[in-house]
Amino acid sequence: MTVKDWFEQRKEMQIARRAPEAQIDDSIGKLWVKCYNCNSQLLKKDVEENLQVCPKCNYHFRINARTRINQLFDEGTFEEQFGNITAADPLNFTDTESYKKRVAQAKAKTNLNEAVIAGVGEIEGIPVSVAIMDFEFMGGSMGSVVGEKVTLAMEEALKRKIPMIAVTASGGARMQESILSLMQMAKTSCAAAKLEEAGILYITVLTEPTFGGVTASFATLGDIIIAEQDARIGFAGRRVIEQTIRQSLPADFQTANYLMKFGQIDMISSRADLKSNIAKIIRLHNYR
Repeated sequence: MTVKDWFEQRKEMQIARRAPEAQIDDSIGKLWVKCYNCNSQLLKKDVEENLQVCPKCNYHFRINARTRINQLFDEGTFEEQFGNITAADPLNFTDTESYKKRVAQAKAKTNLNEAVIAGVGEIEGIPVSVAIMDFEFMGGSMGSVVGEKVTLAMEEALKRKIPMIAVTASGGARMQESILSLMQMAKTSCAAAKLEEAGILYITVLTEPTFGGVTASFATLGDIIIAEQDARIGFAGRRVIEQTIRQSLPADFQTANYLMKFGQIDMISSRADLKSNIAKIIRLHNYR
């Protein structure tokens, strides 16, 4: 037996020995979740019934775009648009895997075509255009399709003269598209400027996490900027900043509360109140 064969045999024995434990962990994972904030073991059903918020410490778990739609929109009113637009691979990019393979894996994992869902619907009876990002799709990274769909949602708001809402969750630009990804910052910013010129209300909802090129473009250009409770928001990551400036940052740096303290956002909202808060803001701007 060669050394390689010995290691392979040992690996197979370890996998076989751990298989029963893995099955137990999997069954537990279907029933229980652990809160990242207070470390409580929670019944998954209780968390789901509480809008994916910890019933003990009120920590807000990340949620995907479909869940967000169900929570924000009046039942049966949301209509998805531009869902057939999918990513190309203009640079024929490959790192450890090809870009095409990564996109295919993300589609299979999330059952989405891209990291954003765009559409129109009603919030407490008020029609709005919306773009909702999904962090589960390649970290919510902004490539050319994300920029296009966000822009189209803004143009739809402009055409119908209805409020525009962008719900962000992103790690930033999509590196596999290089400069084409960075160009989406300018594209979405120009679309936001057209909304402002036309007097169309634009609300952004920053959720956990919102970083990079998304923060540096359409996420922070809203007329009203709302941050969901517990959201982390910034441009570069905390570690990168500390290594650059060679200083320690405050414990609450890049949190919603920190940004609120320094006037960088207008409101912090709990998930339970988010729908009603958005509706109140829209009504204050004379939309019915």
